Amino acid sequence: IKYIVDVEGIREYQLVGYGLVVGLNGTGDSLNNSPFTKQSLQSMLERLGVNTAGENVRTANVAAVMVTASLPPFATQGQRIDISVASLGNAKSLQGGTLLVTPLLGADGEVFAIAQGPVTINGFSAEGDAASIVSGVPTTGRISSGALVEREIGFELGAQHSLRLALRNPDLTTSRRIAMAINDFIGAATAVPEDPSTVR
Repeated sequence: IKYIVDVEGIREYQLVGYGLVVGLNGTGDSLNNSPFTKQSLQSMLERLGVNTAGENVRTANVAAVMVTASLPPFATQGQRIDISVASLGNAKSLQGGTLLVTPLLGADGEVFAIAQGPVTINGFSAEGDAASIVSGVPTTGRISSGALVEREIGFELGAQHSLRLALRNPDLTTSRRIAMAINDFIGAATAVPEDPSTVR
């Protein structure tokens, strides 16, 4: 049964965050064309005690990125999850970059994980005097085990008085047979097919 249904309430949470990748060796955002990168860089430096207000910051080693992850059900505090990183500005490549501490938010705006680490990209770009080549997408990448879970999803399976099984492919006959199989196994009429997609 577990291969054809999902238990309602047990699901992944999609997380998203905005951060900075540094150490890009000249392949980062052009700060003149990416004002959000410049503002983020100045804000980060000010938090670290470096005052750059009014200064003309010129660097091509920083890129603004969006960080995404899927928080699995029953993930516990301290568990590590994989994350994806994608450039937001006009960076040429994220090769060699390191993501700085980035909070990952859920749909409710709460912080569920903190991401940081070296980025592994999915492609490369190279150029010489007369030619250039790009393979894959060098402006996207991944960080394996790059986020640390800070908050758990509140769902107590043992405290539920009833469970609803959601069929992945709704079908009235299948939902009826699932209920019959559960009732035969338990020996009592505990499962009820509510509709083609749900068994309670």
